Amino acid sequence: MPRVRVLVTLKPTLLDAQGRTVQEALHALGYENVNQVRIGKVIEMDIADDSKSVEQQVREMCDRLLANPVTELYQIEVLG
Repeated sequence: MPRVRVLVTLKPTLLDAQGRTVQEALHALGYENVNQVRIGKVIEMDIADDSKSVEQQVREMCDRLLANPVTELYQIEVLG
């Protein structure tokens, strides 16, 4: 049973307000060398294999539910 990791991030052209807030907080804590903070989400799941390829199944999941194709990008990593 393969484990899959999906990394979902905002498209680079969009303002990441949460990332900006974290960057400003880090600066306030003295970490002035931190730049361009981007916040995303990681989704890990085990997939029971069937007739479709695992990566294709996960791509469909991302397109239909896990990521917003208008504002987000995703990367799929099949771990095993």
